Amino acid sequence: MLRVAMLSSWHVHAGDYARDLKAMDNVQITAVWDEIGERGRWWSENLGVDFERDLKTLLDRKDVDAVVVCGPTNMHKDHMIAAAKAGKHIFTEKVMALTVSECEEIAEAVNKSGVKFCISFPYRTFSSSLFAKQAIDQGLLGDISLVRIRNAHSGAIDAWLPSHFYNADEAGGGAMIDLGAHPMYLSRWLLGEPKSISSMFNSITGKPVDDNAVSLIEFKNKAIAIVETSFVSSHSPFTMELYGTEGVLLVGGHDDRVRIRSKNYSNIDGWTIVNDLPLDLPPAINQWVNAILEGGKIHFGLEEGIQLTQLMEAAYISHKEERKVYFK
Repeated sequence: MLRVAMLSSWHVHAGDYARDLKAMDNVQITAVWDEIGERGRWWSENLGVDFERDLKTLLDRKDVDAVVVCGPTNMHKDHMIAAAKAGKHIFTEKVMALTVSECEEIAEAVNKSGVKFCISFPYRTFSSSLFAKQAIDQGLLGDISLVRIRNAHSGAIDAWLPSHFYNADEAGGGAMIDLGAHPMYLSRWLLGEPKSISSMFNSITGKPVDDNAVSLIEFKNKAIAIVETSFVSSHSPFTMELYGTEGVLLVGGHDDRVRIRSKNYSNIDGWTIVNDLPLDLPPAINQWVNAILEGGKIHFGLEEGIQLTQLMEAAYISHKEERKVYFK
């Protein structure tokens, strides 16, 4: 039995992780901590578990083997380093931390303690994304010239995002650092090492963080990724487009299908709807639990978390300083 404590319900997905864990026969949620006491007490009562006002007290509990970190992004480093030093396994909402240097401090603590670490990258578990990676690796599209990924919703204009998501100090940014993380980590996974990044962010609602954002990433293999995100887009479906010298792959769109046009895939001179997709990987939270209890594989951990923050930190520097940022 894995005994888990929930560290904050600041992030909108915290409740989803608690629900998923409660559905597992081999997991028990034993305690809650939150930086806002009233919110933490409400959540602990809702889950039927203890509330600990002091984080160290929670991490010292013998009935806590692991923690789910969903606090403000600017607190991630302190929370995860404290958890690692206490010997607690760590699952975290993206992004891992605000800067690469903070991520490296987390990684050092995790590696020293030997605890299991997993970051939530849900789009890397989807069959359509796995097929896109497979198509690139197998050369179905030839050399990739451009990838465009759009992930957007209407959270700011329909007012269902919590107000603290617009707190630049806590969140580290707006739409790009939250929702744009998914296109960012997908681009890095699909295309390899980045060479440079340029960003254009604005705020249509006038909030103090970006709610409408685009980053342009050039990779060392000469491919270019267009990463688009927004909190102010109504009815905007997830879309991923891959363009290569020998074919095109389209994922998502209004009908959420996967389409490919390439002679390397089919003799049909036209578009083919791909139905024979790879199986989905287990959700990230399931990978984490299985790794702890059964020694299973975690597909995205410290390295991938650092890679995402490397892109995100540079994206915001590019926006603020109005310049292209180069990676070493």
